Amino acid sequence: MTTGSVLLAGAVPRLRQAGIEDPARDARILLAHALDVDRSRLTMVLHDDVTADQTCAFERAIEARLNRQPVAQIVGQRAFYGREFIVTPDVLDPRPDTELLVDLALSGPFRSVLDLGTGSGCILLSLLAECPGAVGQGVDVSDKAVSVAKRNAMQLGVQDRVVFHTGSWFGPLGDEAQFDLIVSNPPYITQDEMGDLSPEVREWEPHMALTPGGDGLDAYRQIARNAPDHLVQGGRLLLEIGYLQGQAVSELCRSAGFRDVSVHQDLAGKDRVVAAAGFSGP
Repeated sequence: MTTGSVLLAGAVPRLRQAGIEDPARDARILLAHALDVDRSRLTMVLHDDVTADQTCAFERAIEARLNRQPVAQIVGQRAFYGREFIVTPDVLDPRPDTELLVDLALSGPFRSVLDLGTGSGCILLSLLAECPGAVGQGVDVSDKAVSVAKRNAMQLGVQDRVVFHTGSWFGPLGDEAQFDLIVSNPPYITQDEMGDLSPEVREWEPHMALTPGGDGLDAYRQIARNAPDHLVQGGRLLLEIGYLQGQAVSELCRSAGFRDVSVHQDLAGKDRVVAAAGFSGP
């Protein structure tokens, strides 16, 4: 019989040779998945014998990773803001940097929230999970993404406080729909930058969620222009941005009538979120 430690010893060099950034971490995550054990318990079972089925499952996972499929897609989930979210090739893999947007949202009160381009629902559902009295709506142009978000809402037990729509930005909402808070992590990568992305992103994540083409600002133009019509008095708008887009997105928000506009940095010190409030009207 083969043990888990033997499987790890064989997989790590293969991943390293393929250029995987952290081969040991990825191999351990994939082994825990193949063995159907919690990652925190993997060390305890490493020297146990593994079955033929478990060995085959691990080999399939390693082959997928060698093809640069993201680990989250292989195992089907990603941790975000302390919770596990279902991940498929139809949604973006939740990034740790996006947790800053959740932090900023939670820094002020809200009872209703709208998430534009909701994807997996990680932002919206994290906010609802953190605020039991809040309700929310999510919009995504992809019906497959909306299906994933609904599954995540069920998994987190907030399905009774959220409604999802398939459509483009504010399109599915009624003219009277207003919210205390609007959040979005829209597609913002420029067309020229797409070729520089890692294979995990460029080849496996939905391009419509990555780039609007051109200068990467089209989504911000639409959101900033229409958000004031859907915010209550004193409402807030929070937008995740590319690290070079702080000034441009801030200017779009100011041009739309927001008085209080600020740019917030992530843990790496890069611009990551534009916050806008104090809409002054036309």
